[in-house]
Amino acid sequence: MTFKQTVLQELLTLIRVEGLSHLNEQEIIKRVDISSATFKEFFKGMDDVVTQVVEFDLETRKQEHQRLFAGEPSPLRRLLLVVQLGFETLRMSQPTVLMEIQEKYPKAWALYWSHSNEYSTHLLNDLINQGVLQKELRQDLNIQLVTKIMMEQLSLMVNPAIFPPERFDIAEVFRSVFLYYIRGICADEGMKKADEFFSKLK
Repeated sequence: MTFKQTVLQELLTLIRVEGLSHLNEQEIIKRVDISSATFKEFFKGMDDVVTQVVEFDLETRKQEHQRLFAGEPSPLRRLLLVVQLGFETLRMSQPTVLMEIQEKYPKAWALYWSHSNEYSTHLLNDLINQGVLQKELRQDLNIQLVTKIMMEQLSLMVNPAIFPPERFDIAEVFRSVFLYYIRGICADEGMKKADEFFSKLK
């Protein structure tokens, strides 16, 4: 990991734990322990900080998916592992982070959604298709439609007008939306694997 990647990792952790509202250039320099010159070398300002951190987070998540998939041949379990990783990430995060990015950092938010519409849609479609072929998911599924529904569920979930973070625990919303829906699209073979997986989740 390069020095800049280390800085981005520290910033990602800081933003997840504390949110964005109190962070500015001077606070970042102090908290991440870098010089003003290093900050200016790495970032053009706070918009650029948030955009680069989001980009780093998305790339790290792709790598984590590949690591999870390396030891797991089942498409259904892979799908559940992706959902679990998302659930755990949200559970560790300040509930207002997504809303803060959406409201104050449009470029970073656009990057987040571009990633969702490209990488996440392709990933879901592929896993659902493989799950149907391996008879873990129902044979009568409209794969394109199920993928679209799951992407729209994600869109609903991160919409603060529908699930205000001060009223709803976003990690619990994530669990309720995704895990129960996935269970509903399982075939008998997949249901056993899903129930076994769910029983281990806290």
